[in-house]
Amino acid sequence: MSYSREARNKLAGTLLAGFFVWAGLALDSNVTTAQEQREDDSEPQVLAPGWTDLEFSPPEAGSYKLPPMGVAGDGQVLDSDGKATTLHSLMGDKVVVMSFIYSSCSDANGCPLATHVLGRLQDQLLKDPVGADVRFISLSFDPVQDTPEVMNRYGKRYISGDFDWKFLTTGDKQHLEPILESYGQTVVRDPDSEDKAAGAISHVLRVYLIDRQLRIRNIFSASYLHADTMLSDIRTLHMESRKTASVQGPGDGREGYEGQGYQTRTRSLESRGGQSADLWQYALAAPLGLPAIPAPAENPLTKAKIELGRLLFFDRRLSHNNTFSCAMCHVPEQGFTSNELATAVGIEGRTVRRNSPTIYNTAYLTRLFHDGRETTLEQQIWGPLLANNEMGNRSVGQVIDQLNAIPGYPERFTKAFDGQPISMETLGMALASYERVLVSANSPYDRWHHGGDAGALTTAQQSGYELFTGKAGCSACHLVGQDYSLFTDNLMHNTGIGYQRSMAKPVAGTIVQIAPGEYITVAGDVVADASEDPPSDLGLYEITEDPDDRWKYRTPSLRNVALTAPYMHDGSLSSLQEVVEFYNSGGISNELLDPLIRPLELSEKEMLQMVAFLDALTGKNVDKLVTDAHAVPVGNTGSQ
Repeated sequence: MSYSREARNKLAGTLLAGFFVWAGLALDSNVTTAQEQREDDSEPQVLAPGWTDLEFSPPEAGSYKLPPMGVAGDGQVLDSDGKATTLHSLMGDKVVVMSFIYSSCSDANGCPLATHVLGRLQDQLLKDPVGADVRFISLSFDPVQDTPEVMNRYGKRYISGDFDWKFLTTGDKQHLEPILESYGQTVVRDPDSEDKAAGAISHVLRVYLIDRQLRIRNIFSASYLHADTMLSDIRTLHMESRKTASVQGPGDGREGYEGQGYQTRTRSLESRGGQSADLWQYALAAPLGLPAIPAPAENPLTKAKIELGRLLFFDRRLSHNNTFSCAMCHVPEQGFTSNELATAVGIEGRTVRRNSPTIYNTAYLTRLFHDGRETTLEQQIWGPLLANNEMGNRSVGQVIDQLNAIPGYPERFTKAFDGQPISMETLGMALASYERVLVSANSPYDRWHHGGDAGALTTAQQSGYELFTGKAGCSACHLVGQDYSLFTDNLMHNTGIGYQRSMAKPVAGTIVQIAPGEYITVAGDVVADASEDPPSDLGLYEITEDPDDRWKYRTPSLRNVALTAPYMHDGSLSSLQEVVEFYNSGGISNELLDPLIRPLELSEKEMLQMVAFLDALTGKNVDKLVTDAHAVPVGNTGSQ
């Protein structure tokens, strides 16, 4: 039996509508099916995995970790009774599964999928002991159509028994937009049909798993949204919180780093005991994957200079009031950057507008600082030393006089520099010498690509490399070579991040960290009253004053990138997944966007492979460099 194209499309639409009824997703009579909205020559829609049984066994709960991916946003919402509340008031006491939906959505792989999967997950949690510790939140994209009354009726279709499932909306779009922005939810509305029920909103499906510390622990897309895997994730978080409670003991009330399952990105806190390493070995031969260290002829590397620079890097007495060292922004166990801060904080808590760049492998950079304003490490160190919001020194002379007054330093300088005293030049040379030997490579990637070890990378990581150098085109800026790979072109590019920050609208609320793992949302006007105006940031333009250089920033090396979150010059992206998603979307459009930035059209699987590859760039000697840093005899400047 054969059908005409028109009949075939009509039949497919009828079958899809029947599927919705079978799945318990009764459609309103005024809503067309997704198939009816398709062009006449389209094929029937392929349904997402969440509609069917899982084709594999989900990973065993507790056998894996769910690293924090950022902080859940807040915002004012209305519950199904029309009562005003906030998102954060509905979080913190339970694990939260949160989805953005709208009641008239007719895309089978959109809102109906999210609600269907949560319905199946609800059925499982009603039979599981962890279910009492879980809350679902479904928040509407469409406050015009989805009034509290509509969300009340909509929710009653799906809530079973007394399960904790909140169906929310907002009072208007002005309350909705900052919430969507905080969760990275992009919504496109048809201006010609904004108030129509069907087809008015286009969005990417995302469902968020949020722990009791208001941290996002997983983000599910249509390709990965399934009740069985979500249940494993929820059980994993439950086991994590129970483990933390057993370590604390009942009722000891500890908070912060020890409490509530707080997790840090800090690498190997046990390394704080310290053990000195032979840094001189890196001056003699760089690790696999990197070339020889390029030291300038006027400042050849010596053991004495390296050791002196090592002491100075950790000495707080280089700051105006003896409280701040280089290592307080470039924390060794945090990738020689600062994982806990998007932008740095200087002396006396003064705000710094940019993220702390890593010190790893700076020896190979020909441009320094995010805006590329310096070209040598010897010159670079004076920027932070004299910046009022970093180390706060008033002049070069003040720094030199301060060091001359510390017993031991004058003797160390004359010994390291053949009788030369402490000066602007020798201080720069000493600190540069230490920073220059903080080289880290011999990563799994290096052993695979430069060392010929075919098993050093997983299959997923090798696929990620093929994407990195092929379809995604990342290697156009993050260079790889046959003999060595610097993963930077040492050039300046506009990705749109700087443009977006410059053009950002005031936000309704700001998330503020008040203790390790503890966050609150403070109203935007309160923050504005208590804060100085955010400093402008135009990137390379501030150096060249060439309008074409607006919002250009230096290409960072990707070596050890898994250790150096958050990312971008302003620390606005908290995970490698977010970075890959940002580039996959084609950056932020502006008139000066670099021509190399384009939509990559990577699938979810391909993006995960890219992240897996980036994880393979961590150097083998990282732990050795961290333990060496914690072996520095801070304050002991006696001559040797």
